[in-house]
Amino acid sequence: MGRTKYEPPVPGRTFTIMSNEDREKGKKSCWPELSIGGSGVHVKKIAPEIFSYKQLTAIHFQDNKIERIPPEIVQLPLLQYLNFDNNRISVIPDEICDMVELRFLSFKNNKLSAIPQEIGRLFQLTTFNLEGNVGLPMDIISATKSGLSGFLQFMLERLNFTATHPPQRPWVTLHSPQRNVPTALFTVMNYNVLSDSYCNRQVYGYCPSWALHWDYRKKGILEEIRHYSADIICLQEVEFKQYADFFRAELQKDGYNGMHFSKSRAQIAATNMEAEKVDGCAIFWRDNKKIAVGSSKLGVDNMINRVQTKDNIGVCLLLETKEAVWDVNNLPKGESVKKHVVVTNTHITWDPEYSDVKLIQTIMLMNEIDSFVEQRLGPGSKPPLIICGDFNSLPESGVCEFLTKGRIAANHKEFKECDYSKVLEYFSSGSKLDKQATHPYQLRSAYSMDHMPFTNYTYDFKGVIDYIFHNRQLKALGLLGQLDPNWFADNKVIGCPHPHVHSDHLSLLVEFEISAGDY
Repeated sequence: MGRTKYEPPVPGRTFTIMSNEDREKGKKSCWPELSIGGSGVHVKKIAPEIFSYKQLTAIHFQDNKIERIPPEIVQLPLLQYLNFDNNRISVIPDEICDMVELRFLSFKNNKLSAIPQEIGRLFQLTTFNLEGNVGLPMDIISATKSGLSGFLQFMLERLNFTATHPPQRPWVTLHSPQRNVPTALFTVMNYNVLSDSYCNRQVYGYCPSWALHWDYRKKGILEEIRHYSADIICLQEVEFKQYADFFRAELQKDGYNGMHFSKSRAQIAATNMEAEKVDGCAIFWRDNKKIAVGSSKLGVDNMINRVQTKDNIGVCLLLETKEAVWDVNNLPKGESVKKHVVVTNTHITWDPEYSDVKLIQTIMLMNEIDSFVEQRLGPGSKPPLIICGDFNSLPESGVCEFLTKGRIAANHKEFKECDYSKVLEYFSSGSKLDKQATHPYQLRSAYSMDHMPFTNYTYDFKGVIDYIFHNRQLKALGLLGQLDPNWFADNKVIGCPHPHVHSDHLSLLVEFEISAGDY
């Protein structure tokens, strides 16, 4: 999600006095700016009443005799502009470093002798003025010469992170397994690991650069994958080089087999090195429990119009269960041990302005899955189906509506003004006159908002966009719950990645059950 462009206060601002008539009507004043001092008045202390004006976005304290900034200033959460030029301040309180909405912060011509390292957390600053503070140490003065971005990074890199490690996420039991029929139990993980190509301080300025480096993050990501030890693992934003050199090599040691497909732009990359940096989707499965029967890259971006320019990916895999996945005390007979399971992993375009493209890509995905199932298992087959992915779509979106309801009308608001009626006719399993797209699978999300209020956690956006969908041939017995929200609050974690959270997405994990006679 993009940030709102910051517009600094206008120097020649005007003021309007509320009329008696407005006051009599009970009209409330709401002014975002406050100027303290002026006209020969030099304020020495900041009145505590100021901190009750929660609507303030800018305060002008310049040209006074203020010596101390009360820590209560943090009670003004909307402040973007704070000017203390030409005062007598010697200490910047730590609380200012928690005011991450600040864009302008100036202490020109004061008596500062130190700067708190936590100032590096103010990643949205566009102006930070320390000119005229002659008592500042040389390392601070030198750091300011590298520009604001370099200075903030310098301060953040030196900051000692005292945040505790996140607590273990709880396991949420949904149903009890069946005991009277042969059943197979297995777990599925979904995880967008955040491609190294997208992971930088321009996007994640609140995170120190050392915690953004792939060499640091990959260790924590692999540790998490191994900790949960899922039978099937679906990863998004995996660059081919990361897959070949790291994930495949490491997970093979744990008994996994795997496959990877890059996004289509890898095919037009100028060099092999560029192609290896293109991200895509990877699926891993435990070789002792399942064997791959067939796989396919799904075409979710092969359409001529604005859909074609959005480079995304879908991967479909047909697995066949082995004896080890079944309850040893109640094995199915003969060939019933070999149960087919279709697993799909996808990554839909991110841009919120392209809701129509998200829908078309999802419609094409379901059509490709249906064709894959028909080619591999025959017309009318409805095997257990799992669809994992980063859909970049909220639970109330048209994408989720189409997946869970099985249909979407051509006049749906998320198609915007684009006419996709002819396209939807092609992707409809019903009458061509319906002007809607349909799919034959009865899908549901294993997770609800109660289980997971967010799967993507950045400063600008916190919400659910990652899912594990499944059809009725599978029962979700349990799932991995949310990361404790108190941990984020207690440790002032405003977004991920973080030194203890190695992607901007959180992993999902579900335990499924299938029985020998389900289809």
